Amino acid sequence: MDSFEFNKIAGAVLGALLFIMGIGIFSDAIFHRRPPATAAYNLPAEEAAPAGAAAAAPTVPLPELLAKADPKRGETLAKPCAACHTFEKGGADKIGPHLFGVVERPIASAAGFAYSDALKTKGGNWNFDALDHFIANPRGYANGTKMAYGGEKDPARRADILAFLRSKADTPAPLPAAAEAPAGGEAPKPTP
Repeated sequence: MDSFEFNKIAGAVLGALLFIMGIGIFSDAIFHRRPPATAAYNLPAEEAAPAGAAAAAPTVPLPELLAKADPKRGETLAKPCAACHTFEKGGADKIGPHLFGVVERPIASAAGFAYSDALKTKGGNWNFDALDHFIANPRGYANGTKMAYGGEKDPARRADILAFLRSKADTPAPLPAAAEAPAGGEAPKPTP
């Protein structure tokens, strides 16, 4: 095949491609579709509470939930955590750090574990409140954490998990004191 034959074939292929591309541009100009003004399927919106309806159920403070928490139930609830963490003393790190003695341990302090920058910069200790917030929503507590767990939304279940984690220590951390309500349901009197 000589160069003239090759040029004819290449010209035909390129011409066909230009023709197809030109038809696509021309048809887009004629048959341009605009997006619909309204969505084809309206997603349900959050309904507002009717007037006079009861307010949302009051939340129980964490110290009260911890006082009622059951470490055995927490152990059952923490079984999925065992895929990434160990709970026994001297346990090795897995995908996540070992959790023996985690309550009141400094955040991001398990030796040799590669924590995310989000946890390294958090500071403080894993107290009950911090652990509760982290278990409820890990990414909300430390945006950028490597932990893929979606979180436990039920406060009573979280308290059971915290009671189990508390039991996994040489000396379990003391439970936080519950705020005492005044006798007779009266509001506290302001101090002058």
